[in-house]
Amino acid sequence: GRSPPPLASLSQVLRLERNRRTAIVFPLQRLERYLAPGTDTARFRLFQPGLAALQRAEALFTAGRHHPIDYVSSAVRMDHAPPPALPEVCFIGRSNVGKSSLIRALFSLSPEVEVRVSKTPGHTKKMNFFKVGKYFTLVDMPGYGYRAPQDFVEMVEAYLQERRNLKRTFLLVDGVVGLQKTDHIAVDMLEEFGIPYVMALTKIDRASRGLLLQNVLAIQEFVKEKTQGCFPQLFLVSSLQFSGVHLLRCFVAHVTGNLPTVEAS
Repeated sequence: GRSPPPLASLSQVLRLERNRRTAIVFPLQRLERYLAPGTDTARFRLFQPGLAALQRAEALFTAGRHHPIDYVSSAVRMDHAPPPALPEVCFIGRSNVGKSSLIRALFSLSPEVEVRVSKTPGHTKKMNFFKVGKYFTLVDMPGYGYRAPQDFVEMVEAYLQERRNLKRTFLLVDGVVGLQKTDHIAVDMLEEFGIPYVMALTKIDRASRGLLLQNVLAIQEFVKEKTQGCFPQLFLVSSLQFSGVHLLRCFVAHVTGNLPTVEAS
């Protein structure tokens, strides 16, 4: 099989010098130094796991003989979805936000897991279910907005409202362009259904530091003022450079109940 890319594993990241290591594991904290003095940074550090928790999460995302990670099935309707046996997380976002690339990065230590990444936006037309051993299921949802499947709304609304084992929804927002009109529609839907969710900013390697900081602060303010179900800390990720991927794995492990305690470092 393919070998995992560099920096996909924590052991490789730990070999880097400290600043670079922080930038990869905690990209949001890396931005703190560029904030105006006196800015409240509590929301930058709400979820700050120590090394043991990060390693435990990495082990969950690494397939082994007694811990298979498999694509299970795809569904266009809820009655086609696999039985809701395990805790579940789902990833939603605009068609071109880099959702499948992020899921591929999360599973990068298990290269045999087939996550299709398309060059054309809107390629994911179904809900794709991935089973992570006996621990949890991860669902790649169709993208919304441009080229969304016609039955997107029925499919996704039905899933969000009916899926009893859904622990957290990850709403991906493009880190370069920030919140778009279609993202606001998704937020409204999650808020209306009372679904707990998290916002993750993708493609942070493509945004200048100033632009990224601007988007982070604007979205944080939006989350604080306009949402009730959103976790107050944003997650910043780059599927190319693996920034934030280790932390996101850890948060997935945490919300699915697979990290007994997350100790602050």
